[in-house]
Amino acid sequence: MFHLSTRRFVPAVAALLAAIVLLTVPSAEAMKLKTQNLTQLISASESIIFGTVKSVTDGIDERGVPYTEITIAVGSSAKGNVADETDYTFRQFGLLEPRAMDNGHQLVAVTPDGFSRWRKGETVVAFLYKPAALTGLQTTAGMAQGKLTLINGSLMNEFNNAGLFEGVEIDSDLTTPEEQTMLTTPGAVDAQTFMGLVQRAVEEGWIENGGMR
Repeated sequence: MFHLSTRRFVPAVAALLAAIVLLTVPSAEAMKLKTQNLTQLISASESIIFGTVKSVTDGIDERGVPYTEITIAVGSSAKGNVADETDYTFRQFGLLEPRAMDNGHQLVAVTPDGFSRWRKGETVVAFLYKPAALTGLQTTAGMAQGKLTLINGSLMNEFNNAGLFEGVEIDSDLTTPEEQTMLTTPGAVDAQTFMGLVQRAVEEGWIENGGMR
């Protein structure tokens, strides 16, 4: 996790920042990085987008909340109201690196362990949880499990896709042979095959209709 300062902070401030972190994610269990498979990631996401990270900056908002701001040039969207060929910007809790404050303290409220990390220029699939009601902060469903990075045509999250298809059941008549192979093969996944399955699962309501469990 993270430390609030190299010096002693007022306990109330520490409590506030801890509460903000919890409000950034869907539940306290998410902080423990409970394994989330593809069915759970799709269900938990408000938006699912595929695109290239245009910028990554950080700051402290008017309430004193540290954030990292990410802008993604969206190529396509599989779920939600994010339009294709547009930029999508959101803020995730935590700074990119510690920073000195005007009062002489150093704020070390960097992005917590388990959260997705972002780099300008990388191409990603992001399963985005809905923004927190209080802060507007947003992160990926399943934490770092919900961000897959494109490398040489294949997608992989921070955990080498461990558990991504564990327990996932899809009616065989809904999937192609390539998708069936993907579901039973650990490790990196072909980007086109993966996004095609996710797109159809959302558009055709596989989860809602019981075809994907």
